[in-house]
Amino acid sequence: MNDLFKALILDKQVSLSVLDTTGLVNRAIEIHALRDGEAVLMGNLLTCCAYMSGCLKSSRGAVSITVRGAEGEGSASVSGDINLHIRGCINGSCRRTLKGGTLTVIKDDGFFRPFVGTCPVESDDVSEMMTAYFRESEQIPTMVSVGVNLGGDGRCSAAGGVVMQLLPGTSEENAERARELMRAFSRPADVLSSLGAQGIVRSCFGGLMDEKGLYLLHPDYVCNCSREKIESVIMAVGKDELLSVCNERGNVSVHCHYCNTDYTFDKEDILKLFDK
Repeated sequence: MNDLFKALILDKQVSLSVLDTTGLVNRAIEIHALRDGEAVLMGNLLTCCAYMSGCLKSSRGAVSITVRGAEGEGSASVSGDINLHIRGCINGSCRRTLKGGTLTVIKDDGFFRPFVGTCPVESDDVSEMMTAYFRESEQIPTMVSVGVNLGGDGRCSAAGGVVMQLLPGTSEENAERARELMRAFSRPADVLSSLGAQGIVRSCFGGLMDEKGLYLLHPDYVCNCSREKIESVIMAVGKDELLSVCNERGNVSVHCHYCNTDYTFDKEDILKLFDK
């Protein structure tokens, strides 16, 4: 099971999130047959997405994070929602440096138009990417440290991270204390392997928080696609065009990159859709 602990620390001036996303990352490795470098990149992005999904307020809230490499070096995308259903995919090759590319975050809290923030990628380290994003696009002092450890079998042995965000009015003393605390998480997956997420919360932050304000969420790898949703999408193409594709190729096939699922519709399926 994946864990997201959230609390306010340091006189309730700093928002703390501690994540264990090991199961989330292993599910992504299983679905997409990720190589080691891809698994690390995807795992770190999934952890950041789980954190941001845990901050959504609206029942219709959703967030996506996309990293695009420079000069067509491929991209990696992750998405999440208010239910902490997290999923991701890699398009093309992301095995080389991402420096010179872009990081784009689309956040929809269900109120007005979605917020879109884009910043240049100046480091291959996802923690540094996301810290820069919060500083440049949202102007919120945020310290992000995420990591993924892989075993010799290609499975993830530990993944997760720690995120601390300074709330408005944070004193300089508490801001410095938060920065000092963050120095212990230069390799967060190692600390997770040793203590676990709950252990980190208790051992590193237990005396700095109001225990009544600590709560636990469980992100999971869940794709929101379904055959019914795909049906509504392809119907917009029109009956004649869909039947033409069936005559030419034998069926209409739609692939979901997030869960690696193919939805196939033959001529009989198409006719039934439009006879409903």
